[in-house]
Amino acid sequence: MILVIGDYYSGTGPALVTKYYIETLSGGAMPGHGKSGSVKTEGVDYIVSTGKIARFFEMLVKIPGASVLFLSGHSRQNIWAMRIGKLCGKKSAYLMHGAVEYENNMNRVPDERMAQDERRMMKMADIILAVSRQFEEWLKAHYPQYKSKISHVTNGIDWKLTVENATDDERDPEGIISVGGGMPRKNILTVCKAIEKLNAKGHNITLTVAGDKGADSEEIASYPFVRDIGLIPHKELMREYHRNKIFVQNSVFETFGLAPIEALLSYADVLISKECGALSVIKKTEDMDIINDPQDIDEIASKLEVLLNEENHTRLLVELDKESTSWKKRAEELRSKLEELR
Repeated sequence: MILVIGDYYSGTGPALVTKYYIETLSGGAMPGHGKSGSVKTEGVDYIVSTGKIARFFEMLVKIPGASVLFLSGHSRQNIWAMRIGKLCGKKSAYLMHGAVEYENNMNRVPDERMAQDERRMMKMADIILAVSRQFEEWLKAHYPQYKSKISHVTNGIDWKLTVENATDDERDPEGIISVGGGMPRKNILTVCKAIEKLNAKGHNITLTVAGDKGADSEEIASYPFVRDIGLIPHKELMREYHRNKIFVQNSVFETFGLAPIEALLSYADVLISKECGALSVIKKTEDMDIINDPQDIDEIASKLEVLLNEENHTRLLVELDKESTSWKKRAEELRSKLEELR
């Protein structure tokens, strides 16, 4: 039995990935949801409890009966799961959604405790799985001591995602949206500077910024054209993608991120930096689709202006292979890797 351990309930990007894996590995609805200890799908189970103490005792009960542990993301509780697994002779796979130590330093919020947790999990894991091929190569370059056990399973696409009751007349023809809040690695400040130049030329662009507060939040909010909506439910975020003409992700480091795909599914045009792991699945891009230098204000302004007058979402969506990018296919690839651990 595969035991999935990790946050599936908080609504964050990594939690959404964990939820997709639980549902897809089990062939449909989440098995045993709301009933700690119940298993409704042969071969797959997960830690249902959300409280720390309840999760710990549930792990004590379930880990001995598992054949392999699949740990999604880093946390103290996941470290305990690995330790219990080692005592029970269970092998573990650690899915890395990001590089916590590196990203925290980049976001100017270093956290030695989180960094130590990440290092411990990398050391204890029998296999480390990155969420894109690009991130796999980055991990191998930055953690050569673990190179032999680093692989990847690219995040999938939920092709059932839709924007409910959406109409074209609610779209702002000069609306631009970016996600990541005030995190410096999302580099939204540079996008602000590019839009400032475009508005000085006569455009009337509004930049919607979604996401939590960060080191850049105050400066981002100082621009008069910025609309900061903070953290919002996923359904509402999908609608915000649809309300805006362009989605831009100008990250200087991005392991994958579902946002560019979700924006395409919401019929927004997309401009992303070459650092984005989503390029693992977005194929046949053209120059107008990619920011080559995330710090180049003129390049960003120029490509945003092109997309204000043209569109790319239809071309990019057509090139996405539904079968190979589905969560079903990703779950099959993951199951194959976990079977090897057994």
